[in-house]
Amino acid sequence: MAGWLVTGAGGMLGQDMVTCLERAGETALALTRRDLDITDQAAVTAAVLGCRPDFVVNCAAWTAVDEAEAHEDQALGVNGRGARLVAAACAASGARLIHISTDYVFAGDAHGPYGERDQCGPRTAYGRTKLAGERAVAELLPGSGYIVRAAWLYGAHGASFVRTMMRLERDGRVVDVVDVAGQVIALARSGAPAGVYHATSSGETTWFGFAREIFRLLGADPARVRPVTSGAYPRPAPRPAYSVLGHGAWASAGLTPIPSWRLRLREGLRAVAAA
Repeated sequence: MAGWLVTGAGGMLGQDMVTCLERAGETALALTRRDLDITDQAAVTAAVLGCRPDFVVNCAAWTAVDEAEAHEDQALGVNGRGARLVAAACAASGARLIHISTDYVFAGDAHGPYGERDQCGPRTAYGRTKLAGERAVAELLPGSGYIVRAAWLYGAHGASFVRTMMRLERDGRVVDVVDVAGQVIALARSGAPAGVYHATSSGETTWFGFAREIFRLLGADPARVRPVTSGAYPRPAPRPAYSVLGHGAWASAGLTPIPSWRLRLREGLRAVAAA
């Protein structure tokens, strides 16, 4: 029996989650999409009841934001119905579920950080499907379901904005423009009440400011990153204009939120470069 079961273990966050658990001395069963299709009810039930973990971390998701606009039902199958099946299996086995969600559940038009209890209003198919998953977890696991909203993910594995910026810097281009795993473990070990938690770094920035800081840390000229409006790069799914997440739930639970994004970026660059 594993103490932890991680779905979507082949993705960026899933891989980092498994690595972090192993370093923390935890026993984890890592299931990639090939190992477990979370839209298959029988397979999900068999996996969770067969393993009987204390915690399930659902990292499995449809994350192709733009493609979801044209394939919303398929995205909903994974992000909504799939999350419901995982939650139902956890309810049957007694496992606690930590479900990874996103800042896209908000409209993105706020003027201050979104709190965990603020009203959701997704404006993209991706956001709508992720909100459906959140609601399923809250409904089926009111006392043992944790919804952890993340944003701007990057880590030692997989593609990310950070890796893209590092590549563009190496190529001499002018650019127009792992912490979640550790926080999940801390949340699970704390015995904090179930509910919604925002797992983002402290502070605020923009993609422009983020990219400039990456260049600066790489020893490159930040002026090579030039500001443009989002209209210069139209996408099928509109990106939130403002989606900074507040961290009040961590304080209420007696836990420390993730430190400054600048500090974590400096540490993250080293991890990405070493991978």
